[in-house]
Amino acid sequence: MSDFARARLNMVDNQIRPHSVTDWRIIDAMRLVPREVFMDEAQQSLAYLDQDIDLDGKGEYRHVILNPTVTARLLQEADIARGDRVLVVGGATGYVAALVAKLGASAVTTVDDSAFAERARATLGALGLGDVTVRVAENADGAPTDGPFDVIVLNGATEIEPTKLYDQLKMGGRLVGVFASSRPQRATVVTRSPGDFGARVLFDTSVPMLPGLQRAPAFVF
Repeated sequence: MSDFARARLNMVDNQIRPHSVTDWRIIDAMRLVPREVFMDEAQQSLAYLDQDIDLDGKGEYRHVILNPTVTARLLQEADIARGDRVLVVGGATGYVAALVAKLGASAVTTVDDSAFAERARATLGALGLGDVTVRVAENADGAPTDGPFDVIVLNGATEIEPTKLYDQLKMGGRLVGVFASSRPQRATVVTRSPGDFGARVLFDTSVPMLPGLQRAPAFVF
């Protein structure tokens, strides 16, 4: 067993399972998908620590791989079924999209700005997941041409109600992510029903903000 494979197993046993992640599909996906290949070589020693990885390396968290525990808990609450259409917002180099594909989604789209699009395509292709669609788009805009979606996953926090993303949900579809309109931040699942969207708080956490989903700055005179 390689060092990375051993670290991946330790991540599952010591970080994921103790935090009430019981869906064996998620546990198996996180055992199988090599988190280290989605980051620079200099960062790979951090791949299996329970922390967010700043892919830009500037401390700004514009492109991020969320910590494993939050990722697993969000995916469990997303309740992705075989055959679902899923959108990952702020997908960066494609790690969450790879996990979603392993869960049996029939169509996976990941969106982010252009910085990591080609890298995401190459890494996903090398893992045999070349059928994941990588879109260059603003996070707040999503991917309306690929929808409607059964599930939307935010790979980061939003300070605003992501109304354009809500509109891309199927009836009965759900969006899972971290909402930072108040403190503490709260992981939440939002479900679309006829004429309304219902929200259910899952747990408190703190993760980096997704570009394009920040609150507009207030002007002070």
